[in-house]
Amino acid sequence: MIVALVGLPGSGKSTVGRQLARRLSLPYADADHAIEQRLGCSIRDFFEREGEDAFRDVEEQVLDELTQRPSLVLSTGGGAVLRPANREHLHARTQVVYLHATPEDLHRRLRHDQHRPLLQVSDPLARLRELSAVRDPLYREVAHHVIETGRPSVATLVNMIVMQLELAGALPPA
Repeated sequence: MIVALVGLPGSGKSTVGRQLARRLSLPYADADHAIEQRLGCSIRDFFEREGEDAFRDVEEQVLDELTQRPSLVLSTGGGAVLRPANREHLHARTQVVYLHATPEDLHRRLRHDQHRPLLQVSDPLARLRELSAVRDPLYREVAHHVIETGRPSVATLVNMIVMQLELAGALPPA
């Protein structure tokens, strides 16, 4: 079984994903790290040099490969849902968990982050609101489960996800 985490930048996909993989005794993969290994440079550098379309092409290839593995917890990039092929692969091949957070919560978490290319703008909160408006319907379309991240601890979020997966029959009961 593959559990894929989707959500806006800063929603906790990587942090929660690592803990969830540990809890479920599954391998963990971060799509952005896999993409950087493929590119041989940071996403930020590639994004600046080649542009978003070229980045999304590589992202689509990597997600296609990762979603064909036998079992995995997968953290996706925030924009992974923008391509229809990615949404199709994620929804059909994985149990998708949307980590939903408000733009305000994300801004509070990310206000000092210098590593996210889409947020290197004069008004990051406005940018997060724009991203949310465009991507929230796509996250909801692809998701099997929606988890409100709010302020719970990572351990609480992992418990909430495991409970949802158990209720859906995606995991054997503990």
